[in-house]
Amino acid sequence: MTADPRQRRSARHAQPPAESAASAPRKKPITVGRITDAALEVVATEGYDALTIRRVAAVLGTGPSSLYAHIVNKDDIDDLLIGRLYAGVVLPEPDPAAWREQLLGVYTQIRDLYLEYPGVSRAAMAMVPTNLETLRVGEGILVILLAGGIEPRTAAWARDALSLYVSAYALEQSLVRQRRRRQDQEWVLSDEELLDRFTALPADRFPQTRRHAAELISGTGHDRFEFTLGLLMNNLRPAASS
Repeated sequence: MTADPRQRRSARHAQPPAESAASAPRKKPITVGRITDAALEVVATEGYDALTIRRVAAVLGTGPSSLYAHIVNKDDIDDLLIGRLYAGVVLPEPDPAAWREQLLGVYTQIRDLYLEYPGVSRAAMAMVPTNLETLRVGEGILVILLAGGIEPRTAAWARDALSLYVSAYALEQSLVRQRRRRQDQEWVLSDEELLDRFTALPADRFPQTRRHAAELISGTGHDRFEFTLGLLMNNLRPAASS
């Protein structure tokens, strides 16, 4: 095994997982796959904030030093997590006539995968992906945009903007759900309570908030998700018509 962490990380995808042919029962070997499984278990049961190398090692019944033979650091676990989730994303055959609908479909899959694991979308933020599954999905999104006639640099920047919004949306939804589960969070308001507060604001200082209170709180989170993606995508124009 190479001593350089970067080389070890790069070589991960090129080598098959090692298999132990032990004749006697022995402790299950630590592998990248088991580390990823354990990390997902931590996030699913305790939330992303609880995810540390020490916590993952505890789930595996080992010490943190055992993990460093397979990963570089916590950021490496983040990369593995997103790669595992993206492995479940189904990419369509690009259709120039339906590229917006296809993008919405792909990003809806990503959103739903993020929401299964509270806060996990934070792992996708400020990260340069190296996992092949993450790169596969990024390639698929880029191909859909290019098939729609979007100029390459615009497509690249649009992919970043759309992906950032989806990650942020999923993170906000996870935080809202987390707060609503806490018994001591009495300041979390229902739509009805929020409507009452908006309409009770001083009319001389908040005339538009009072007047449009119902619109301000209207729609579900997912309604607004589709609206925002549509807002972004509808401002993208094929290069020929620019």
